[in-house]
Amino acid sequence: MHVPDGFLNAPTSVGTAVVAAAAVGVALRGSRRELDDRTAPLAGLVALFVFATQMLNFPIAAGTSGHLLGGALAAVLVGPFTATLAITVVLIVQAILMADGGITALGTNITLMGVVGVWVGWGVFKLAQAILPKRMAMVVPAAAVGAFLSVPIAAFTFSVLFALGGNADVPFSTVASAMVGVHVVIGVGEAVITALAVSSIVLTRPDLVYGAKPLLAQRELTIRTAVTA
Repeated sequence: MHVPDGFLNAPTSVGTAVVAAAAVGVALRGSRRELDDRTAPLAGLVALFVFATQMLNFPIAAGTSGHLLGGALAAVLVGPFTATLAITVVLIVQAILMADGGITALGTNITLMGVVGVWVGWGVFKLAQAILPKRMAMVVPAAAVGAFLSVPIAAFTFSVLFALGGNADVPFSTVASAMVGVHVVIGVGEAVITALAVSSIVLTRPDLVYGAKPLLAQRELTIRTAVTA
């Protein structure tokens, strides 16, 4: 998913950079409502985990490989605004120090993974939570569904950007089918890794999982109501 330099023309790259900068600005303000003394260290750990797992590629087919994007995972654990900041930091470090993704494409990569990946994953997660039974155990499948769908949707978004400002004359249908097809498979791996990571924290410290806070609040309200009665 890391877009290198030269894939998109200058106007498109500038446009995505503006979108990324605006999203980071909003995330800086929104993260103040998500973080406290207990969860702030977790945000750093999430960024470190995403950075490490993005270095691990798993084979798909025909010489292609995939890795965790981490947007949905980060959003469920620390909240979507903080997740956007965490993914942004990871992408900046990768681009500057490891040449993973281009410098001129940094805005594009932040838009795809730090904005689309995070917020699609979070939106699907919340929708799944609304549909599934209101139980703590359901946080894990909801997170997995959000992670799965966030990957091909981010890939489709890249296809749209390439159609608008790609530096190669390739039909949109060709780019979209190739990108979405491969990233559906990557999405399966994303869902598995996200489910394993979220489940391990839900089982031990559900109070640290941002996406589980409404369920914890409901549980506390039920207990207090029962005690009062």
